[in-house]
Amino acid sequence: MEYNFSDIESKWRAHWKQTKAYKTPNDFNKPKCYVLDMFPYPSGAGLHVGHPLGYIASDIYSRYKRLKGFNVLHPMGFDSFGLPAEQYALDTGQHPAVTTKKNIETFKAQLDNIGFCYDWEREVQTSDPNYYKWTQWIFLQLFNSYFDKKGNKAKPIGNLIQQFNTVGSLPVTMNHAPFTATEWKSFDEKKQQDILMNYRLAFCGYGEVNWCEALGTVLANDEVVNGVSERGGHPVVKKKLRQWYLRITEYADRLLQGLDTVDFSDAMKEMQSNWIGKSSGAEIDFAIKKHSSQSKSSENSPLEGGLEGASLRVYTTRPDTIFGVDFIVIAPELEVVHQIKSAEQTAAVDEYLAYVKSRSERERMAEKKISGVFTGAYAINPFDGREIPIWISEYVLAGYGTGAIMAVPCGDERDFKFAQHFQIPITNIIGAHFNGQEANATKEATLENSGFLNGLVMKEAMEVAIKAIEEKGIGTRKVNFKMRDAAFSRQRYWGEPFPIKWINGIAYPIDESELPLTLPDVEKYTPGPDGQGPLANIENWVKQPVKLSKESEAKVLSSGKDLGEAGTLETNTMPGYAGSSWYFLRYMDPQNENNFCDRKVSDYWNQVDLYIGGTEHAVGHLLYSRMWTKALYDLGHIGFDEPFKRLVNQGMIQGSSRFVYRVQGENKFVSFGLKNKYAHDAIHVDVNMVDGYDLNIETFRNWREEYANADFILEDGKYICGSEVEKMSKRYYNTVNPDDLCFKYGADTFRMYEMFLGPVEMSKPWDTKGIEGVHRFLKKLWRLFYKEIKAPTSVGVGEAAFIVTAEEATPAELKVIHQTIKKIESDTERFSFNTAVSGFMIAVNELTDLKCHKKAILEPLLILLAPYAPHIAEELYAQLCKVHPTSHTEGGEVSILDAPYPIFEAKYVTETSKEYPISINGKLRTTMHIALDATEADVKALVLENEIVKKWLADKEPKKFIFVKNKMVNVVI
Repeated sequence: MEYNFSDIESKWRAHWKQTKAYKTPNDFNKPKCYVLDMFPYPSGAGLHVGHPLGYIASDIYSRYKRLKGFNVLHPMGFDSFGLPAEQYALDTGQHPAVTTKKNIETFKAQLDNIGFCYDWEREVQTSDPNYYKWTQWIFLQLFNSYFDKKGNKAKPIGNLIQQFNTVGSLPVTMNHAPFTATEWKSFDEKKQQDILMNYRLAFCGYGEVNWCEALGTVLANDEVVNGVSERGGHPVVKKKLRQWYLRITEYADRLLQGLDTVDFSDAMKEMQSNWIGKSSGAEIDFAIKKHSSQSKSSENSPLEGGLEGASLRVYTTRPDTIFGVDFIVIAPELEVVHQIKSAEQTAAVDEYLAYVKSRSERERMAEKKISGVFTGAYAINPFDGREIPIWISEYVLAGYGTGAIMAVPCGDERDFKFAQHFQIPITNIIGAHFNGQEANATKEATLENSGFLNGLVMKEAMEVAIKAIEEKGIGTRKVNFKMRDAAFSRQRYWGEPFPIKWINGIAYPIDESELPLTLPDVEKYTPGPDGQGPLANIENWVKQPVKLSKESEAKVLSSGKDLGEAGTLETNTMPGYAGSSWYFLRYMDPQNENNFCDRKVSDYWNQVDLYIGGTEHAVGHLLYSRMWTKALYDLGHIGFDEPFKRLVNQGMIQGSSRFVYRVQGENKFVSFGLKNKYAHDAIHVDVNMVDGYDLNIETFRNWREEYANADFILEDGKYICGSEVEKMSKRYYNTVNPDDLCFKYGADTFRMYEMFLGPVEMSKPWDTKGIEGVHRFLKKLWRLFYKEIKAPTSVGVGEAAFIVTAEEATPAELKVIHQTIKKIESDTERFSFNTAVSGFMIAVNELTDLKCHKKAILEPLLILLAPYAPHIAEELYAQLCKVHPTSHTEGGEVSILDAPYPIFEAKYVTETSKEYPISINGKLRTTMHIALDATEADVKALVLENEIVKKWLADKEPKKFIFVKNKMVNVVI
C-alpha cells in the first residue's frame, strides 16, 4: 500500500466530523487554552495560499496543547457584516445576504479541506441576527455609560444623572458650562440629553469625516490609503456629517498601561503607543491682531472671545521655548481660518484648502513635502509682544490638541524646514546648540533671548514656564493624546442597525426586549438623501413602532407624543469593526439566548491565550477590541480587561508574479531575454499558465480573445516570462488556490510546506516547486511503516506489508527520538514551525539510515507529527494500535488526537562515552569509544588490549603512555 493521501485525508476528515472529534466542552475541571485566529471576512475570491498561513500555525499549536492535556478552544467564524461584503454584492449585482452565505460555504469547504480542528458548533457570523442582537446590546451598555475620570472607569449614566440632580456638575466636565442641581432640574429634556451626550461612551455628534462618494459611506482613518478608499481605490474627501462615535479617548491611558501586561511584539506595542500619542505640555492663548479685512465674529467661532479681543489657543509639549516662536500653524479645516484670513490671502488660502480636503490624515501625517499658506493674520506673543504670522499647513491636524501649534524652528526639524522653505526668520534661543543648518530638539541647552527664562536649562525651564502661563491666566497645564474618538457609523445597508430612535431631536435607546432590531429584507439599497444611509429610503422600517425603556417612554409621553407614531429609527448602521470587537467572547458561549456570554463561562476561558493575525489591524481592530473589553470589565460583565494575552503577527506570503512583454503597437510578445530590443509593455499573466518561467503559449492564447492570434518571439524555442515578488492578489494574477495543491499533494503536505517556507512572523514569496520536497518527506515517513511487496506472495502482488515491530529500541534509536521530542516541543512552544519541520525531516532520515521500524520509536514520532500532519499521523497511528495494542489503546476506538504527548528523557541523549583518537608515536592509528568517567588506568588497560594497538606494539612494552582526558591517547614505543 503506497501513501494514498487523497483517500486517507477524506477518510479521516469524514471520521472526525462524524465523531465530533473537535467539539469543545466547557469542562471547568481541565486547564484551558484559548487559541484564536483573527476574524476573516468571507470574500468572493475565496482563499489563496497566503491566507491559511496563520490558520495553520494556530491549528498546530491548538492540536499540540490538546495533546499536552489542555481543554483547547479553537473556534472559527466570519466577519460577514460591513463594507467588503456589501461592496462585493454590489459589484456582482446580488444581495449581500446571498453572496455572504455563498462565500461562507466556500470558505468553510476550503478550511475543512486543509484539516483544521475548528469546533464548527461554536461558529459565529456577525451578520446573523442571533449574533448582532448582542452587538446591539453591548452598544446600549456603552450608550448608557460614561467614563468617571476620578474612578478611571466606566459607570452607568444613571450615576451621573443622580449626581447632577443632587450637586450639579463637577469640575470634570465636557464641552458645557458648569451648572447647579437646581439649574439641571430646570433644563428641559432636550438640553439635559444634549449634556448627557457629552459624556456617553457611545455618543452622537457632528464632525469632519472621511467621505467616499463612490462607496456612499464614511470610512475610518485606517480604511483610507493615499487619499483613496482601501476598498476599491475610490477618492475620499472630508465632509461634515452627523455621526456616532466611541469615546475611546477616555481609555487612552489605560490602553497604554495595558500594553505592559500583554505579550505583544515591541513593534506592535510601538504602533499602538504612537497611535495613542500621549504627550504632556501646556495650552497657551495667543491674542490675535485684528486687521480690517478679517470677517466678523460668528457664533461658531472657535476663537476665545470672538474676534474682538480674540485669542488663539495652541498646544505645545515645549512651553520652555515660548520665546522662540517664529510662526503659528493651524489645521486647515478649522473654521477660524475663514475668520482670520486677509483679503489679499483669501484666494491662496481657499486653493490650499481644496487641496487638503482630498488628503487623508494618514497621508498628511506621513507627508515629507512641505506645503502651507500664510493666512495674512498675526498673533501676539503673550510674553514679549512680538507679532507672529499665522499659517495653515496640512501637517497640523484639527483633532490633535487644539488644532494649532506654535512653531519653534531652532528646536523642531519640521518647523525648521517649513521656515527655510517659506523664508521665515528664525530666532535662536539655544545659542551654540543651534548651527543654523538644522534644528536641535535638545532639552539640555541654556536658554538665551528668552526673557525671564534666560540662563535656565531647558528641561528645568518647562515647569517655570507653565507656572508663569497659569499665573498670567493665558493657559494651563495639559496632557494630550493624538488618538481621536472612533467614528462608529456608516451610511450603508449591510451592517448592524443602531437600537436608537430619534424623537424631537433626542436619541432614545430602544428596550432590550426589542433586540435584535433586524435589517429589512430589501432588493435595492441605494444611498439615502443628504448623506444618509439606505435605510432612510425604507419608510415602513424607519417609522416602525418599537418599545423604548420605561424611563424613556415616560419622557416621550410627557411631551405629548404618541409612542407608536413618534420619531424615526437611526438610519446609519454600525461599522465592520462593531461585531469583530467582541466576537472572541461569543465563541465562549455561542448558544446562550439570555446573555452575550455567561459570566462563569467567561471566567473559565478568560483571556485569549494566543491570538494570531496580521499587523494591519494594529491601530484598528486591536484598539477597539481592547477598549470594548475594558468597558465590559468596568461594567461588571466580564472579569478581565485585556482580551488577548499573547499576540503573534504572521507575515505575508507574497506572490511571485509573472510578466509577458507586449511589443508596443502589435499583438506580439517578446521573451524576457530579448525584451530590451523592442519597445514593450509589461503585462501580468496568470501564474497558473506558467511552468517556472516557461509560458504555456496555447493556454495563454485561450486566456483572452485578444490574445488568440498573438505572435511570440522566443528564446531557444521557449517563451520565458519575467518575474517580480509582489503582494499575492487576484489583480496580479499571482494567486494559487490551496484546493489545487491539496488535490495534487495532500493537505498534510500543504500544511507542512507553508510552515517550512520560513518563520511565521516573516513575509516570504511563494514557490510551488518547493512543495515536492515536503511531499517526498511524507512518503519517506510512510516507508518506515510499510514495505511494498513486489513479488507474488500470499499478501498479493504490488501490495504492502506493515513492517512495524515490537522490538526493543537501540540506544542510537532512542537518542534520535528523544532529540526529536526535545526539539519539536521547544520549536512548537516558540512558534518556530519551520525549524520543527526540518527537525522531522532529519529524524526520518536518521531513522531510515538506522533501518528503524520499531513501535517504541515510531509511535512517539507520530504523536509529535500529529499537529503538523494530522491525517497521515492518524492513519498510521490507527494501524499501529491495531497491530500492536498497548494499555492505553486496548478496547474501544483510539485516536491520535488524544494520545499522551511523548516525554523527553535526557538520559537517552546524554553522552556517556567519547571517541578518542589513538596514536602510536604521534601518528593516528585507530579510534576507540571510551566511557567519559574512565580513569587513566582504565583507559590504559583498554587501549593496550586493542587489536590494532597490539599489532603496532608487537609484544613490546610501551615506553610512555600519554592520556589527555576528553582529548587523545598517545602510545610511545
